[in-house]
Amino acid sequence: MGGPAEPHEPRGEGTRRPRDDDDESFGFDDPAFDGDPDFVRRRRAYADGPGYSPDAGYSPDAGYSEDAGYSRGTAYADSAGHDDSTDEYEAPVFTEEELEGLGPEGGAGPRRVLPLEDEPTTLVARYLFPTERYRGEWKRHWIHLSGPLGIGAGATLALGYLAGFLTRQDINGLVTVAVLLWLGVISWVAWKVFDWYFDRFILTNKRVMVVNGIITRRVAMMPLLRVTDMKYEQSALGRLLSYGTFVLESAGQDQALREVKHLPNPNELYLRVVEEMYEPQAVEARLGKDSDGDDA
Repeated sequence: MGGPAEPHEPRGEGTRRPRDDDDESFGFDDPAFDGDPDFVRRRRAYADGPGYSPDAGYSPDAGYSEDAGYSRGTAYADSAGHDDSTDEYEAPVFTEEELEGLGPEGGAGPRRVLPLEDEPTTLVARYLFPTERYRGEWKRHWIHLSGPLGIGAGATLALGYLAGFLTRQDINGLVTVAVLLWLGVISWVAWKVFDWYFDRFILTNKRVMVVNGIITRRVAMMPLLRVTDMKYEQSALGRLLSYGTFVLESAGQDQALREVKHLPNPNELYLRVVEEMYEPQAVEARLGKDSDGDDA
């Protein structure tokens, strides 16, 4: 029995030998496991079995050779004999029916941005000088009349009820007053409707204008060259009904034409004004082309 300082030699360690790469019969050999039949059986299976022999599954005849369909020239060949390695790319071809719904509003082709009328109305023509080109005119959105129309409807209901009550009370003088008051309110509403009809927002190739008034005419204008900033605003109701407010800025100064409320289709109108400011040649070319097509 050795002392405590002596190293202990494991059993059978002297029987082990280093592995020799040329020794095919090399295996784990420990005398301690010689009496274990399961160990002996597993050692023989790994030593003598065909699992890792050169011919056991990775040979050229096992499915990865060039004759089996994986050669470089036939890398994607299928059972029909198709060879992608020799094919060239062909661009897809689309028919007119397939492209029909890609344009704006379901139609093919560019968006047409044209004035609402070819010629200005007599109301607007008197304010244009001969060398400027007319682009269009717009009335304000009908929401501009919501206040006067609401007042007229409310006055009709209220004064009608009051007139009926006074008639039952045999107070004929006050009934006459109620009727005259109702006529005054309706006349004011009619005035507002006519004023809305003659109120126009005008765009030319040189300026934007607002013309309004029935008896007293008011004309406000701003040259396009002096517009430093332009924007439009839409409330939730404005987005629903398609109207907005235009705000024009010119060198940070107060202008007669700064805020224009209740203009219809503000996005379309905004694009027209901006295009006229930054791409006047494109507008001229497009309008000239369209007029030639109409004459043909």
